[in-house]
Amino acid sequence: MSSTMQEHKEIRISGEQQSLPLRESVYLSLRKAILTGALEPGERLTEIRLGKMLGTSRTPIREAIHRLAEEGLVAITRGSGARVAKITEQELQEVMEIRSAMDQLCARLASRRITEDGTALLQKALEEFNRAILHGGQLEIADADVAFHDVIYDAAGNSKIQGILRGLADNIYRYRYEFIRDDVHYENLLREHNEICEAIVARDEDRASEAARVHIERQWESIRTQIHAVQNAKELQS
Repeated sequence: MSSTMQEHKEIRISGEQQSLPLRESVYLSLRKAILTGALEPGERLTEIRLGKMLGTSRTPIREAIHRLAEEGLVAITRGSGARVAKITEQELQEVMEIRSAMDQLCARLASRRITEDGTALLQKALEEFNRAILHGGQLEIADADVAFHDVIYDAAGNSKIQGILRGLADNIYRYRYEFIRDDVHYENLLREHNEICEAIVARDEDRASEAARVHIERQWESIRTQIHAVQNAKELQS
């Protein structure tokens, strides 16, 4: 998982971001790089080097780093400077405990409350996810996954739950992207999304809740295993 920042050629300001104020486009570019693993957990963030990559001065880079630190995506410590926040097992557990509970509840509520329009949106989101798995890259798959679950959250009809999930959105996306970097999971993802969708459309609350639990907790276990593998590799190198 280790690589130098020089190798991250994809860290750049996209065309759609160029119309935004510079500080906002720099922030969005770095945020995306962290969420998708282009800037890896623990990687040092050097203002000069990042400025060269994005073609900017150090000031908007510094502002973006501090903003990302406030959001928990960057850790700033005296002596070692700014680094991408690490993915720890404790943080993973805290986030995934909440997500597992919320996704189970949302699946149950969506089974009870989904409308005909909501059903059509869910089935369309499932089709888009299947298409992304078969033909898209990791970013397309991650975004299609977000869209699928967002339809369920909307169908649940509980704004308080949506507020909780919005507060965890960056952490959830980061774990989601880490999970889908390994295509060995794709077949299970397809099957699990289909099971969740079928249960909700059938208005089977218990089945939908259980399908959501299995779906989230399998990802949780997989990412925990990845964290242990990285830790073990570092111990062998030291």
